[in-house]
Amino acid sequence: MFSTCCEETQTARKVLQQTLKEKSESKFFRTEVMPLSEDCPLYALQQGGSPDQESVGSRTKRSGASSGTRPKNRKEFLHKFVDSEIFTRKLEDWFESSSEKSACKNPVFDVPFELIELQKFDYALEGVPFQQLIRMPNAVYASTSDAVEATAYLAIEDFLHASVKGLWEAFWSQDEPMPFSVACLHGASLKFYQAEKAIANGKLGGLCAIGIMMNSRHSHGRWDHILELALLRPDLRSVAVESDQQQPSASVLSEALFFAVRMLLSRSLSRLNGIQDSNCVFVLLIDSQYGGVVKVEGDISKLECDVDNIYESAAEWIKKHSRISVSPIDRIWNKLGNANWGDIGALQVLFATFHCIMQFIGIPKHSIEDLAADHGSRLQTRRVERQLGDTSVNGGGLFRFQQHSISPEIVEVQEEAIKLESEELLKLEVGSVLWLEDSNWQKGYQINEVLSDGELPYYVASPVEDLGKALFLYVGSRPSQLEPAWEDMNLWYQVQRQTKILTIMKQKGLSSRYLPQLSASGRMIHPGHCRRQNSGGNCEHPWCGTSILVASPVGETVANMVSAGRFGFDEAIRCCHDCLSALSTTASAGIRHGDIRPENVIRVNSGVRDPYFVIIGWGHAILEERDRPAMNLHFSSTYALQEGKLCSASDAESLVYLLYFSCGGVVPDLDSVEGALHWRETSWSRRLIQQKLGDVSTVLKAFADYVDSLCGTPYPMDYDIWLRRLRRNTHEEDHGKEIDTSG
Repeated sequence: MFSTCCEETQTARKVLQQTLKEKSESKFFRTEVMPLSEDCPLYALQQGGSPDQESVGSRTKRSGASSGTRPKNRKEFLHKFVDSEIFTRKLEDWFESSSEKSACKNPVFDVPFELIELQKFDYALEGVPFQQLIRMPNAVYASTSDAVEATAYLAIEDFLHASVKGLWEAFWSQDEPMPFSVACLHGASLKFYQAEKAIANGKLGGLCAIGIMMNSRHSHGRWDHILELALLRPDLRSVAVESDQQQPSASVLSEALFFAVRMLLSRSLSRLNGIQDSNCVFVLLIDSQYGGVVKVEGDISKLECDVDNIYESAAEWIKKHSRISVSPIDRIWNKLGNANWGDIGALQVLFATFHCIMQFIGIPKHSIEDLAADHGSRLQTRRVERQLGDTSVNGGGLFRFQQHSISPEIVEVQEEAIKLESEELLKLEVGSVLWLEDSNWQKGYQINEVLSDGELPYYVASPVEDLGKALFLYVGSRPSQLEPAWEDMNLWYQVQRQTKILTIMKQKGLSSRYLPQLSASGRMIHPGHCRRQNSGGNCEHPWCGTSILVASPVGETVANMVSAGRFGFDEAIRCCHDCLSALSTTASAGIRHGDIRPENVIRVNSGVRDPYFVIIGWGHAILEERDRPAMNLHFSSTYALQEGKLCSASDAESLVYLLYFSCGGVVPDLDSVEGALHWRETSWSRRLIQQKLGDVSTVLKAFADYVDSLCGTPYPMDYDIWLRRLRRNTHEEDHGKEIDTSG
């Protein structure tokens, strides 16, 4: 049996040798094995070496690394090149002398991208749907809490992932999976971790950067796989402004250069195949609102890898053999924390990322020029789509409408090209009369006064048959021929949804002098013959079907009272009582306001002995769990800003902010949700709000304390006890005896 096995083995060996011989002679399967000399860049890798301390091997190999320094020395140099602070000190004198030479006339460094390049790239990105970001960096980075820093890293990681994913799908492939990932760099170990894992494992304090890299089996990433690094550093913009050159400080730039050198060294030792332009790297500088790009170019083979004098050698290479470009620090995130993908700050970051992808993947399937070439046709299409309605004059000329083309680009408009022949801007002026059609009747209203809630116009009007009666009149947006999402949602909330809320209040029998009353609602009647096909449709006339809401009573907003200095201590107590009474009434029916602010509270003093306050603006009221309140950085409740919902005390909390600001509280400069939350946390914890309201009345101070204890909790508001306490502090009892009917 043993001899039989040997014979079978010999036979198999002969068959295999014959097969290999045939393949080696074939032109389709030919390999040449050449010995590697010690000077060959792959020699060290063949002996079991790796590009850096993180490398474990690669499936692809690249022949011909840069000559000039032995790979072994370069590998040892990279292994020891780990301290950015020492490297920064070696560059201090060079930065100082470079700044002196520029004499503040020009920036020390050129910009990495020309404006015309960014403009063309912007045109190419017009149709790219970048992912909507949920997490956002904290605008108040001065806070040192771990939660703030963790949020920032998570948000930047989301931003970079959305950036590289959007670019990959737009320029390379929508079908193939994205070959990149995003991870955070730990400064001490120089290893990469997912942000959530690093935070969960207590490594938050050691994180120093975030990288976009090629997907790898290596659990902690490989330095030669890094496309791009982003350094998260606070106050980039403020430091740049102080320098008068809109560029980051020398210490931040030195740190960026340190990581750039590490990336270049790792690439020079890499076995990855096909890295184009391996002598160029990009490093992003980002804080919670702004960002910039640092581009470093240079032949790393000219680096003298003196392992006994590492940082001096690296600094000399930077000074003599590198070319550094630095972009201005521009805004990336808007005031609400969302990425401004079309602004120049985000554009230059995206353009740098685009170049990094091209270095590793190659020329994209769709070039920038190809996508940008469609800009003109896209612009023309949008102009056609947004040319709304008929151009005929609306009858007797009460309604004059002018339609402008709208586009996100800044274009020069020739005024003489705008012909106001038959169509002018809709303008309801004092004395204008409009007619309202309900199901069974028609009614006319004369405009007496034009007002604004800070964003939208509304009117004081009188019925034509009773010109002495004053009512609030709201005009909605005209029914659009476009999709509903294109219509003016603010006007929809002001008219259509507020009509729905007031109708529900009326149906449920919610009656209170502190709540508005629905007087009439319906559709505008336009002059001339209406050609609509059915009762629910609209004809071609521009204003056919426009919604109208008429409500009472009429009064002066708290915002106007504060501006005129007519909102005193007595008014504050009365306002608190009346608003709480209104909120108590609606809360009993499961309705919450969701948009308490000075423009939505009026004081009624016409035709009454005792002036009183009424809450108006119920368009954002919450009826169901899916409804969302309005978002206002100064007046929204903490829970609304955090969760996008209302708790039982949310409207009362907004009322406290209204009283605080109306009574002289310092109005903060808020530009983001995080900033608004930080201001609330600080003001409540330091009792600034309570102290200010305590100057007005002890009962208002106590009410603020009560609201503070309920914020964000599921516990219901006890309106009755506070209405009684506030009533005792008003002066209504001075106007006559009050009869106690409680028995």
